[in-house]
Amino acid sequence: MPVLVMKFGGTSVATLDRIRRAAKRVGREVANGYDVIVIVSAMSGKTNELVGWVNETSPLYDAREYDAVVSSGENVTAGLMALTLQEMDVPARSWQGWQVPLKTTSAHSQARIEEIPTDNIMQKFDEGMRVAVVAGFQGISPEGRITTLGRGGSDTTAVAFAAAFDAERCDIYTDVDGVYTTDPRITSKARKLDKIAFEEMLELASLGAKVLQTRSVELAMRYKVRLRVLSSFEDGGDNAGTLVCDEEDIVESNVVSGVAFSRDEAKMTLISVADRPGIAAAIFTPLAEAGVNVDMIIQNISDDGRTDMTFSCPVDQVVRAQQAMAGAKERGEINFHELDADTEVAKVSVVGIGMRSHAGVASQMFRALKDENINIKVITTSEIKISVLIERKYLELAVQALHDSFGLENAA
Repeated sequence: MPVLVMKFGGTSVATLDRIRRAAKRVGREVANGYDVIVIVSAMSGKTNELVGWVNETSPLYDAREYDAVVSSGENVTAGLMALTLQEMDVPARSWQGWQVPLKTTSAHSQARIEEIPTDNIMQKFDEGMRVAVVAGFQGISPEGRITTLGRGGSDTTAVAFAAAFDAERCDIYTDVDGVYTTDPRITSKARKLDKIAFEEMLELASLGAKVLQTRSVELAMRYKVRLRVLSSFEDGGDNAGTLVCDEEDIVESNVVSGVAFSRDEAKMTLISVADRPGIAAAIFTPLAEAGVNVDMIIQNISDDGRTDMTFSCPVDQVVRAQQAMAGAKERGEINFHELDADTEVAKVSVVGIGMRSHAGVASQMFRALKDENINIKVITTSEIKISVLIERKYLELAVQALHDSFGLENAA
């Protein structure tokens, strides 16, 4: 039998009724001739509840016990899904990560997948099991302890299983019916895309789009796993949702496929840094060691041996960045006059593989922002994206203006 991987997110399994609805979809795929691997998340809100209990019990918690607690939400969903399928006369059983076993690194709460042996599940398929319901987000370390993969880890689990089992496709069921040109809550003109290239989806995910977890898209691109994002609440047939696939599978690409944004950004500027060889390493090494996720980086022209260095980071990491820079200054590793933090900015990006072969995207983007009197604070580019930092109060206006400028209401 060909293998199909189906992943159901927390909102898709939030209640017993929703689990039954999801199970019916699984049953239809079994009737279509597939052996199905179902990856499930915890029921909506359960992971946050479990994390809250851990923090209340032990603020300085043992990460190994944290993983043991927070992974339990997926175990409950897997068991309930298997029971529901059995009630429908579909041969199914549940699997926890350690039973597969999904082997990971020892980095508790942020483990990475190292191997997924297929023997155990394939043996059960050969014996007549039609559905393996696997608890997402979790695995087992070399030391034999339960590990978790970080938030959004069930998406990564699903793609990894699709790669390991050479699945025909990996369907990600969520509360949206596909990948849109931008957030429909900001502009009613947003359109669902029929197809999007792996590279575009990776950029959109990393730039703030919440549809897919970034690591899952990286895995899909590496192993050529065809991903389909679709709604668990609507039945659109075989062509429902958005297919995330190779660029070669898209006949003609839009110049720009989407507008992504991140609302909670901060712009940090080290004013009057000594300009010397190794200064960038002296700045960004302490930031990395402090766990600051640096994104955009700009260095001004040197004047009299001094320069300004600007970078962006999530707004909730500003204090961490300030402490890292203060510590580096005290140790004599860097010398600067002032660290300026602007916490009222947002990042807006246009993404599209069509940029490779079309000139003028940057000028069109900047003109659209100028026409709305929106000032650009920082600009960065790559082969298929252009990102800018702007004042946060203009975020919605900027997204709407760029969506209109590139005609994304006609995207498909």
